[in-house]
Amino acid sequence: QVQLAESGGGWVQAGDSLRLSCAASGRTAVSYPMGWFRQAPGKERQFVAGISGNGIITFYADSVKGRFTISRDNAKNTVYLQMNSLKPEDTAVYYCALRWEWKVASGPNEYDTWGPGTQVTVSS
Repeated sequence: QVQLAESGGGWVQAGDSLRLSCAASGRTAVSYPMGWFRQAPGKERQFVAGISGNGIITFYADSVKGRFTISRDNAKNTVYLQMNSLKPEDTAVYYCALRWEWKVASGPNEYDTWGPGTQVTVSS
């Protein structure tokens, strides 16, 4: 089995940057798509960014396009989410997820393994 562990969350002010990391341990997650999702209090979990197993394909929610960048280092079994120009509406628990299918996807139900999440709070 694979375990995912997010890190890098915290409290920042609007306009600041954060970089989240998601380390996979156990059975290798190399070559499989991974994604970042977020969930604010009282709201459904929403897609943020996704990346193909080889890192060539990346895609984003409209709300973060141009501000967030997803990347991966398969040698380290780690996926990153660089978040720039953060806004208060980006405040949420951020989760990374792994999909055991070759094709990329953006629906939460299409991902199989999840990390416990890391809190990101952006103050105005």
